[in-house]
Parts: sequence; structure tokens; C-alpha cells
Amino acid sequence: MNAPVARPKPIVVVTRKLPEAVETRMMELFEVRLNTDDHRFSRHELIAAMQTCDVLVPNLADTLDAEVIKAAGANLKLIANFGNGTDHIDVAAAHRRGISVTNTPDVLSEDTADLTLALMIAVPRRLVEGAGLIRTGTFKGWGPTHMLGHRFSGKRLGIIGMGRIGLAVAKRARGFGLSIHYHNRRRVHPEIEAEVEATYWESLDQMLARVDIVTVHCPHTPATFHLLSERRLKLLKPSAVLINMARDEIVDETALIRLLETHRIAGAGLDVFAHEPAVNPKLLSLPNVVLLPHMGSATIEGRIAMGEKVIINIRAFADGHALPDRVVPALGER
Repeated sequence: MNAPVARPKPIVVVTRKLPEAVETRMMELFEVRLNTDDHRFSRHELIAAMQTCDVLVPNLADTLDAEVIKAAGANLKLIANFGNGTDHIDVAAAHRRGISVTNTPDVLSEDTADLTLALMIAVPRRLVEGAGLIRTGTFKGWGPTHMLGHRFSGKRLGIIGMGRIGLAVAKRARGFGLSIHYHNRRRVHPEIEAEVEATYWESLDQMLARVDIVTVHCPHTPATFHLLSERRLKLLKPSAVLINMARDEIVDETALIRLLETHRIAGAGLDVFAHEPAVNPKLLSLPNVVLLPHMGSATIEGRIAMGEKVIINIRAFADGHALPDRVVPALGER
């Protein structure tokens, strides 16, 4: 009896350095080309990689538009994205080329929600300003009116996008005594609303005018580009705080800066920026803004879980099975 013929290992190109445990497991399972110096792939490098591999493992810093995908080699059949969001990938163009796209859902929600709460506390309580006084040696001692901020508990929280992350934020915020309000494309199930005692607003404008803290967790799509426009930002109370842990395109950053400079909005906590990795110098000069370097999901546990998702999808592809986390192009874009 003839022994079964072993399938050749798929050639996998990983565009950035991943946690050691993930890279080691990939090397055991696939024919992998790693990015050992962790540099960001140029457009030319992306195209070159896609012409020589069976599977590409990109990340949100890699722009895979229709032109790049058109240049892919015939062997490329899977783009296994290291991340949940796929707005940097032209999924419809990939679909037309017969290339499947997968992502890593359900593993980032808790970490991102934790950091969202941290910003929601840090901005009104002026934590970064206070830490700066210590580090610069300008702290002169306690005083009754020294470093006064605003109370966090008891406020109204407006969540834009009640998906996995938005719900995780809502659950945490309830523990701090916040009143939960949300705007979503569709109203969530009544049981979910009841769990976090959430109030649904069909009108985003009406919700913005009534809440004390706004946190953004919707995906970036053509419909959400500058969803928080200057007109909408002006609906916020002067005492309101804005938190953006989603995508920079959702908020009109230029308008936000103007409103922060003139104290039309009390403060902001931002983990994403319009020209990342560059940050607008005006933001850097504002004392009422807390800025983080796109680290919302940056935990060792989370990154390993993302890598495990990528591996599961590649193994399914290699074995000819259905892809667990396949991303389907929007209806009408196919």
C-alpha cells in the first residue's frame, strides 16, 4: 500500500515581526519568510512578496489596494490579515482575483476596552499632566485647588458602535457608575441593552448633545469617514470628553483641534492620528489631550491570540477546509 503523499507546505510571507511564539509555530507548520528587522514593507516589497507566496500575512500598516492586488502572483490565494480591521485591504478586488481574506476577530475586545477606560479616566482627571509635574520636578506640594479635574463616575457615556469592543466598554463603565447611551447602525438585542442598562439613540446628533463622554468604536467605512465632523463635534457640551480608539478617519482631526484649542470641548484621548505615525504638533501642545501610540490592543496575550487566529486560518487553507474567519466583500462591491 502506497504511503499518502504529503502536501507541500504553503509559502507564507509575514510583513512585520510577530511574537516569538507565533513565529516559531509558523516555522514549524509552513514555509515562512519572516521580517527579521521589523521594517515596514514598501509598496514595491509588498508586490514582490505577493508575486512569490501562497499566503500573505499583512497588518494594518500595509495598504493592499486594487492595484497592488492586481499585481499579485497566481499562487497567492490567501491574505491572512494580522488584525481585525480590513479597511486597508481591497477585499472586493481580492475576491475578484480568487484570493480569500481572513482577519482575527474576538481577540482584541477586552484589551482595547481596558485602555479605553484608562483614557476615559486619564483625560478628566489630568493624569498625564500630573505625571509630568513629577517628572519635570515642578510639583510644589498639595494644595486645595491644585490639579483639579472632573469626577468620572456618574457621567453619561455615549458609545458610537456597540459591537464587541463597545459592549466590553459598556460593561466596564457600568462598574464605575456611568449611564450608558449608544448609537449603532442597528439597535442591539434587548437582552444586551438590559445587561448594561443602555439607552439607544437612533439619532447620533441627539446623543452627542446629551452625553459627557463620547467613545468611538465603529469601523472605518466610506459611510463613517468624518462621522464626527466639525458640525457634530460642535454638538458636544463644552465639558465633554472625546475618546477615539478606532480609526483616525472617523473624526475630523483638524476640527477637533480647533475646538480643543478654544475649549469648545474639554478634552480628548486619542490612540489614532490622521497622518500616523506623524502627530499634528498642535495636538502635542494641548494640555487637555492624552495621546497614545496606537497601542489599544497591545498586550502580549492579545498579540499571541491574534497570531493563533492567523495560524488557524492558514492551516484551514492548506488543508482545503472552510476558512473560520473569512471576510466577505460588501454586497454590491463584488
